[in-house]
Amino acid sequence: MKPGRNYPLLLASQFLGAFGDNAILAVIVGQLTLLQKSGILTLDELRTRSAIYTSLLFIPYVLLAPLAGYLNDRFAKTSWLLGGNLLKVLGTAVCAVSVWYGYVWQAPGYLIVGIGSTLYGPAKYGILPEILPRERLVKANGLVELLTLLAILTGAIAGSVIVDQLTVGACYGILLAIFAASMALNALMIRTASDPTVRWRLSVSEFFQHFSRLLLAEAPRRQESGAGWFRFLMDLIGRFFKGTRLGKILLGTALFWVCGAAMKINFQPWGLDVLKLPNNTQIALLGLWLSVGVMIGSVSAGLFYRVGDLRHARTFGFLLALLLAAVFLVGPLGLADWGRYVIATTQADGSQSIALVILPAVMAVLIGAGLAAGLFLIPLNAALQSESDPQKLGKTIAVQNFCDNTGMILAGLIVLGCTRAGLSASQVFLVLAVIVVGVVAWLRIPGREV
Repeated sequence: MKPGRNYPLLLASQFLGAFGDNAILAVIVGQLTLLQKSGILTLDELRTRSAIYTSLLFIPYVLLAPLAGYLNDRFAKTSWLLGGNLLKVLGTAVCAVSVWYGYVWQAPGYLIVGIGSTLYGPAKYGILPEILPRERLVKANGLVELLTLLAILTGAIAGSVIVDQLTVGACYGILLAIFAASMALNALMIRTASDPTVRWRLSVSEFFQHFSRLLLAEAPRRQESGAGWFRFLMDLIGRFFKGTRLGKILLGTALFWVCGAAMKINFQPWGLDVLKLPNNTQIALLGLWLSVGVMIGSVSAGLFYRVGDLRHARTFGFLLALLLAAVFLVGPLGLADWGRYVIATTQADGSQSIALVILPAVMAVLIGAGLAAGLFLIPLNAALQSESDPQKLGKTIAVQNFCDNTGMILAGLIVLGCTRAGLSASQVFLVLAVIVVGVVAWLRIPGREV
C-alpha cells in the first residue's frame, strides 16, 4: 500500500486543527483576563467563567462518543475529517458574532467547535490503517501524537499572544483562516471507503458492553423486582470499586487528565492573583513549564520501566500529590514576591519580562509536577495498550477517551465548586492534592493475570 498524498495532508491538517482548538480557547479565556484587569469582572467571576468555558470542549467528547465512533466506522473517514473542520469553522464564526452581540455568543460557538473536534478525533487515527502499510503504523501514530502535543503547546501560547496584542475581531479572523486551511487540506485528500454494513444500534451496544467489561470485575445480572434492583445497584457499585486491572488503569489515566485540566483552568486566576502576572502570554507559559515536565517524565518512563510494570505507579501518584501541595505553597512561602523582585531589578517595565526570568522557583515546581505526572501516566498507557484484546483495541481506546474527557469535565466542576465554596486559587491545588492522594490510595492495581 502506498501512502499517496493522504498521509502528509492528514499530518498538516491535524496540526492546524489542534493548533486552532487550543488557540481559540486561549482567545476566549484570555478576554476574561482583560475584563478582570479593567475592573469589569471580579476574580471569582473570572474563575467561574474560565471553568465553564474550558469544560465546554469536553462535553461533546463524552455525550457524543458512541455517535462519533459509529459515524467514523460507517462513512468515509475523509468525510468526517472534512466535516469536523467544517463545524469548527462554523463554531468560530458563531464566536465572532460576539464582537457585535456580546461575549455570551462565544459559549455556543466553542461548543460547536467541540462537536467538530469530537467527530474529527476518531477519524485522524482510524484512517491511518487505510492509508498506510502496517509496518508504518507505530511511527505514524507517534508522529500524529507528537504533532498534536506541539500544536497544543504552540496554539495555547499563540492564542494568548494574539488576544493580548490584537482586537477580538482580528483574533477570530486568524482562527477562521487556520480552520479553513485545515479544512481545505482535508478536501484535497483522496476519499476513503465507507462501510454500509455498520449498524447504529449494534455499534453503540458494543461500545457500552466493552465499557462494562473493562470497568467491572464481573457484569451483574439484572434483577426484576424493586429489591432486586437495589441489590443489582449495590452489586454494580461493589464490582466497580473492586475493579479489574484494565479498569483500574483506565481510572488512573483519567486521574491524570483530571489534574491536567484542573491545573490548566486554575492557572489563569492563580497567575493573576498570586503571581501577579501582567498578561495572558505569561499565564500561558505556566502551562508550558508543566508540559515540559510531562515530556521529561514520559521519556524517562519509557527508558526505565518495562511495559506492564506498574509497581511504582502509586508512588508516582503520591509524588504528584506532594508537588501539587508544593504549588499551593508558592503563595504562602512568598515565592511569587521573590519573582516580582527579580522583575523589578532586571527591567523597569516588568510587563515585558519573560516567565523564564521571572519565577524560576515556580517553574521548577511546575516542571516537577509535570515530571511526576508523566511517570504516572506513561506506564499506565503502555500497559493498557499492550494488555487489551488486539481485536478490541479501538474500542478500548474509545472507552479510555470517554473516561479521560469525563475526568476533564470533573476537573471543571472541581474548580467551579472550590470557587463557589470561597476557596482561593492557591487552595484549589491543595484540594487537588487531597483528591489525588485519596484516589491513588484506593488505586491498588491488581497484578497481571498470566
